[in-house]
Amino acid sequence: MFDGNFRTTVDKATAPIGQGLANAGVSPDAITLVGVAMAGACGAAIAAGQFPLAVLLLALTGVPDALDGAVAKAKGSSGPRGAFFDSVSDRLSDGLLFFGCSWYFLGTDTPRLAMLPFALYLAASLVSYQRAKAESLGFDAKGGLMERAERFLALGFGLLFAPLFTITLWVMLALTVITALTRFRKVWLQASGLEVAPPRIDVWRERADASRRRRRASRPAGDGRRRNTQRRLEARRRRQG
Repeated sequence: MFDGNFRTTVDKATAPIGQGLANAGVSPDAITLVGVAMAGACGAAIAAGQFPLAVLLLALTGVPDALDGAVAKAKGSSGPRGAFFDSVSDRLSDGLLFFGCSWYFLGTDTPRLAMLPFALYLAASLVSYQRAKAESLGFDAKGGLMERAERFLALGFGLLFAPLFTITLWVMLALTVITALTRFRKVWLQASGLEVAPPRIDVWRERADASRRRRRASRPAGDGRRRNTQRRLEARRRRQG
């Protein structure tokens, strides 16, 4: 939800920073790895029950996630390899965060709640997989109530207000499951022909190229265009005379 509505605004804000980092020789892959390291540190802080520190580290985890793409665009190195690396790093970061949550519950009076973050990670992974698989098949699976940006914000809220931490995770789980079911239904309808899926970008390009070729083929040659222009001018003079 946030990703769809604010992605353009975030890209505009991070573009100058990304250009500066690119000029300084910073690699987008290095920024991505810093984000993974911050996620690991945040997970460790959660496991230790250091929630105020975890909130700070969670914020630091989100900064590289917003900048690595901007640096890649500034360097002109954005492509499938970077997108693949970024996606895998996101899943690893999510796993480290939820692993820390599970470890925290193991040290409480209710160790069975350690299964709650595990279930949340399972649902979140399903949401991400549905989008990746749908896009590989030419369908659209974007949107939902609890995407990655919402999970970061909700987890930060739960860490900031520690008494609400467990309740926040339950709410996150419910909304993530709803998102997974919504995406499944959306892709199912498209695949069944009940809803038109937006064409892939390569299909748009092919259609645009074919349209340009048809327009060029229908145009008369240079001499023919000049003759047609002269005929139109002569016809206009006769009407005016």
